[in-house]
Amino acid sequence: QVQLQESGPGLVKPSQTLSLTCTVSGGSITTNYYYWAWIRQPPGKGLEWIGYIDYSGSTYYSPSLKSRTSISRDTSKNQFTLQLSSVTPEDTGVYYCASGDDLNSDPIHWGQGTQVTVSL
Repeated sequence: QVQLQESGPGLVKPSQTLSLTCTVSGGSITTNYYYWAWIRQPPGKGLEWIGYIDYSGSTYYSPSLKSRTSISRDTSKNQFTLQLSSVTPEDTGVYYCASGDDLNSDPIHWGQGTQVTVSL
């Protein structure tokens, strides 16, 4: 069973870069056809896709966040990482890593989520 676990600071100052890592166990991030995504949920709002990196290392970013987002991976550690630059309080929310094998369906596997607050 694939398991995902987010890690990173829970508090980030405005204008700084938010960095989160997702550690994957029970499966490889190079498994054919899988994507590895970052999704967030601002307080009182729905889920918002940030982007993903797929099994081959190709990336996709949400157009609204593309200029501030970078997703990378470390295959030796079976981890993938989110960097979101120039954060503002509007970037506050619960951040999830998730994975699946069909972008037309909801992700199959989810991390438990981690709260990130952008504040002085």
